[in-house]
Amino acid sequence: MSLGILGKKVGMTRVFDAEAGCSIPVTVVDVNGNEFLQVKTSEKDGYSAIQVAYDDQKESRLNLPERTHQAKQGATGPKKRIQEFRFESDADLPNKEEGHPGAALFEDGQWVDVIGTTKGKGFQGNVKRHNHNGQPDGHGHMMHRRTGAIGAGSTPARVWKGQKMPGHDGVVKRTTQNLKIVQVRQEDGVLLISGAVPGHNGAYVTVRPALKKSAAK
Repeated sequence: MSLGILGKKVGMTRVFDAEAGCSIPVTVVDVNGNEFLQVKTSEKDGYSAIQVAYDDQKESRLNLPERTHQAKQGATGPKKRIQEFRFESDADLPNKEEGHPGAALFEDGQWVDVIGTTKGKGFQGNVKRHNHNGQPDGHGHMMHRRTGAIGAGSTPARVWKGQKMPGHDGVVKRTTQNLKIVQVRQEDGVLLISGAVPGHNGAYVTVRPALKKSAAK
């Protein structure tokens, strides 16, 4: 894995491509305030990684171990989000003293993956939760969007584990792969990423270089 960045989803807008003569829907991600917290090495910790801290919060909202850890590592203040990015070897680790590059970590046209938590949709039935077709809509039919039979007949005459049923929908971790960075606005500390990313406005997201596409434009 390579170094990524933490951010907060601001919302969606569009930018115009003068060459192509079209508008591109983009998600605005605020990445201001990323900083390196702790460097972990193979010799000391058994693996190579660096912790990135993001978003200030009240010190009273951290427990004692969290406050102690952040103060020991020299955090500029109480941070709300901490995430580790692993590397193959200690030689690949970035220099903590140089600080996190922020939005400058990426460039226009680069492919990225965005990790976030999906919107919560509450209790939903099978049609919306699992995209089932439902049952006949004709007059007289009493079960248009209900589940229907879930048994497996006389053999084995039981309900299989993992049967898709109505229930709570959303609020799960998802990764949207192969999105293109349309613009990097370093002066504003934001990334404009093509398409939609998981989560509601204000949700935390992680942006990393795409795993299935090269960094080339």
